[in-house]
Amino acid sequence: MSQPPQISRRAAWRAAACGFGSLAFAGLAAPARPGTLPPHHPARARRIIFVFMQGGISQVDSFDHKPRLDTDDGAMLSFDDARVLANTGMRGGNHRVMKSLWRFARHGQCGHWGSELFPHINQQMDDLCFIHSLHTEGVAHGPATLFLHTGTTTQIRPGMGAWVHYGLGTENNNLPGFVTIAPSPGNGGARNYGSAFLPASTQGTALGKAGSTLPKDPVRDLKPGADGEKIMRLLPGLMAEQKALHPADQAIEAVGESYELAARMQLAAPGILDLRGETPETLRLYGIDHKPTDSFGRQCLLARRLVESGVRFVQVTYGDGSANPAWDQHSDMPQHARHAHAVDQPVAALLIDLKRRGLLDDTIVWFGSEFGRTPYAQQNGTGRDHNPGGFTVFLAGGGFRRGFSFGATDEFGSLAVENRVHMHDLHATLLHQLGLNHERLTFRHAGRDFRLTDVQGRVVREVLG
Repeated sequence: MSQPPQISRRAAWRAAACGFGSLAFAGLAAPARPGTLPPHHPARARRIIFVFMQGGISQVDSFDHKPRLDTDDGAMLSFDDARVLANTGMRGGNHRVMKSLWRFARHGQCGHWGSELFPHINQQMDDLCFIHSLHTEGVAHGPATLFLHTGTTTQIRPGMGAWVHYGLGTENNNLPGFVTIAPSPGNGGARNYGSAFLPASTQGTALGKAGSTLPKDPVRDLKPGADGEKIMRLLPGLMAEQKALHPADQAIEAVGESYELAARMQLAAPGILDLRGETPETLRLYGIDHKPTDSFGRQCLLARRLVESGVRFVQVTYGDGSANPAWDQHSDMPQHARHAHAVDQPVAALLIDLKRRGLLDDTIVWFGSEFGRTPYAQQNGTGRDHNPGGFTVFLAGGGFRRGFSFGATDEFGSLAVENRVHMHDLHATLLHQLGLNHERLTFRHAGRDFRLTDVQGRVVREVLG
């Protein structure tokens, strides 16, 4: 794909305008830089699309089939409750087993189980690699979501997209290396896509926010403002003064770089962010212009266009922006059906579209939540509680085995018991496929070397093709 012509730093300062909105301010977008480190080994993938299902999809209602739940439905049995264990250290406790509300069947040549919640994704089963034994840290949404993104439950650390951008840079000098579409303002908020102590230029550029619909004219904030030239004439002098006062502050340089990138984006981004040039067939594939798939369909299609244009890491978040994340059904499990209806067709379309364009082989699609849900009813009601002890994610493309399942939870789907995979292990494996050794992708800060996986993590080679 041809890139728009490059423009110089001087021309960028002169031509950039003030109407860049969230894409231009506060250092959220910085011009492309080469990776700080060369790839550590040959890469199988060049980019990642992370499809984040905020709130916790129930693994036993989606892709982790457990016949024992049907057999013992309604029985009061003893389970370790993650909240009680975290707060008191006490194990056990009687809870009412609750079967899945949706029927399961085998799909594809691989014969993997999938529930009727996801009929479109089920049709792509032979391209998917499931990990059924994931476990993580953090019982509440905030800590678990932070851990998912940054590898820590409490500290301020870079998001995974920032680490990838730091290590590999971007493939397009006119676009950010890391874009997050419709991120949630809660449960970590901007910390989930922040750069922390990494160079400020590596943090994510946010497009929209959770609960909002992408506008029909998504390039409106890239159009020049009336005072743009005046601001750009004043800004170099102001920045020079600040740089003299604070020579070690990387954020000052990042602000200037963000304006430069915004100027270049005026040339590149309008054609990328505007979906109106897509064929009617593609729009139908993603469910665009049809409720309830229109909003998330636009996000998934935009993700494809961004990675196709050279963005290294794109996150797409499904969430409603409220205090209760979308998939967080503590008392009303049937709501899972509403959310599944909104995301199933768009996610399947993303897989189909990447594959037919020859992009799936070197693009990783990662689909999952911050944790799963319990196989028993919460407080004997109609919903399921949080479950960080054992849950499912799937991966596609990027050198992962296709039509493959790894690991297992117990017979109820409560705890990971076979070939357990920690979230640090998943991070290590994703970085490995990008050509990055998680133990060598480090940054010196406060007297020690930091990394995404802290002092843990192993590459799960069993899931690699």
